[in-house]
Amino acid sequence: MNSLELFSGAGGLAKGLELAGFKHAALVENNKHAYASLCENFDPEKVFFGDVRDFDLETLTNIDLVAGGPPCQPFSLGGKHQADRDKRDMFPAAIHAIELLKPKAFIFENVKGLLRQTFAYYFEYILLRLTYPSFHAQVTLDWQEHLGELRSVSKFSYSGIKYNVQFKSIDAANYGVPQKRERVIIVGIRSDLECDWSFPPETYSADRLFWDMYVTGEYWDRHKICKSERPLIEKPTELKKFKLIDKYGMFKPVSMPWQTVRDAIGDLPDPQFDRGIEDHLFHDGARIYPGHTGSVLDAPAKTIKAGNHGVPGGENMIRFPDGKVRYFTVLEAKRIQTFSDDFVVKGVWGEAMRQIGNAVPVLLAETIGRELITVLNFGNNLARIEREVKLENRQLMLTDI
Repeated sequence: MNSLELFSGAGGLAKGLELAGFKHAALVENNKHAYASLCENFDPEKVFFGDVRDFDLETLTNIDLVAGGPPCQPFSLGGKHQADRDKRDMFPAAIHAIELLKPKAFIFENVKGLLRQTFAYYFEYILLRLTYPSFHAQVTLDWQEHLGELRSVSKFSYSGIKYNVQFKSIDAANYGVPQKRERVIIVGIRSDLECDWSFPPETYSADRLFWDMYVTGEYWDRHKICKSERPLIEKPTELKKFKLIDKYGMFKPVSMPWQTVRDAIGDLPDPQFDRGIEDHLFHDGARIYPGHTGSVLDAPAKTIKAGNHGVPGGENMIRFPDGKVRYFTVLEAKRIQTFSDDFVVKGVWGEAMRQIGNAVPVLLAETIGRELITVLNFGNNLARIEREVKLENRQLMLTDI
């Protein structure tokens, strides 16, 4: 299936969808460093450098999927919270692409801040515009007035394309990403395909990680951590352990354990002493301060962040059991975002970390992409079977006549 990738960034979503089976017809990005990264990891002839609004959509045909992460700053908890008033709001451009290309489906990713009560009406507006992409407002209407019309679309003679749209707030850790990363995923499937979409089930859990750590000890055994070096089981942990045993009995949780920082990078050497690995270079200056305490080694990492002007200190560093901290290397950050080691991120350390922090975890994108391909293929096959049955019945009726 062919896809168009908008607001591609370094290509986390694009790489995951590629692994799921989608073939990229084009990737669009206006940041020069991210563009350089895309050219290293995808066919450079298919990468467009510039504003998505300047990309000629008319050059594309037979696009099955439109995907991307419209700039999140208008909705970010750390941003200015201006939503539609922010010139960086690119949802209108994404909706235009859907209207013109009429893909079978679309996937958009954004920050959890999109669900803030402050943005409730605008988020409703986005969802309805995605549902009825060809339903335009009158020239004199602003988006609030257009929202009123969209709410009453059944009163109008709308015959344009329609999508069944669903959204979900997802924590990437629940899908095997070694990082606590909460994002909103919006998926729409063209209604004429009659496909039933549901988000893939969460297959990893905190309960299973805790079980492996403190009930069976399998986690520590797997990492060859001797008992003397394991964390002490204090009273709260002991109580939680007994509650978990009471909850699951003699059977361990059926889910897989959350992946931790140690799971992701435990086989890498200390970058302070081994500088022979590309992208695994030590950067000094990490420190703890209020609200920025780093990511503990034996838990999923805190969200890898991009920041408005580079990398915020405390969020992109490791905190070791002895209390020492250091910044993640680019290689470590790539692993936490489930990029492969050979995925090239261009730019100096701060710029590379910005790209990684803006990316969709590759594994999460692949998981959603595989589910979507399955749903679309099943829907297409079902529609084909129904057409064949109708044709056969018609032929039987003609034979009887």
